Amino acid sequence: MTTPRPGLRERKKQATREALREAALRLAVERGPDQVRVEDIAEAAGVSPRTYNNYFISREQAIVSAVTADREARIAAAVAARPAEVRLADAVTEAVVAQYTSTGEREQKALLLITAQTALRDAFLDATAGIEPPLTAVIAERLDDAEAHTARVLAASAAAAVRIALEGWLRPVQNAEAAEGRAAGGLVLPSGSLPDRLRRALAPLAPAFDAAEQHAQP
Repeated sequence: MTTPRPGLRERKKQATREALREAALRLAVERGPDQVRVEDIAEAAGVSPRTYNNYFISREQAIVSAVTADREARIAAAVAARPAEVRLADAVTEAVVAQYTSTGEREQKALLLITAQTALRDAFLDATAGIEPPLTAVIAERLDDAEAHTARVLAASAAAAVRIALEGWLRPVQNAEAAEGRAAGGLVLPSGSLPDRLRRALAPLAPAFDAAEQHAQP
């Protein structure tokens, strides 16, 4: 699958999006998320608040985008890059695990903020829906699914499984010390192994992926 090079307009839009999410994360780290306004992010990125609203609907979405940026496309690209003999269920699972567990310093800073505020956690979970469109396209090509109906069902199911795994990972720890932390600032300590949670959540989808591949075989 060959991806055409984006035109100048699209490259400018991507540059603006990147500037906004970087400014959002930097300001949130420096001041705390509650002390950052949309106007502050727009000014730091050199655009107007109106332009900001063309890219993000809230400050939380912009901050979360610093850790989820392009992840959906990377998951799809990783699945597309796997050889045809690799089981589709395995290709999707390993792509998801790799992209959700390989984080750099910037992503770590964003995750620290996300675990400390409910609105950011909600935005982080909502971002999983972005997995569906690019993954649908890749699965449809692999299955030769012209109408992409089966591919969309499988991709949407994978996105839902990822959200469920993340919800469990970010569930507040039920003890007195954690309760005090939540009362002080809403801190949530991720629990358990995220790779294990992702694999367990995606495992029930394997028979559906297998059946779709078998149906697609000539």
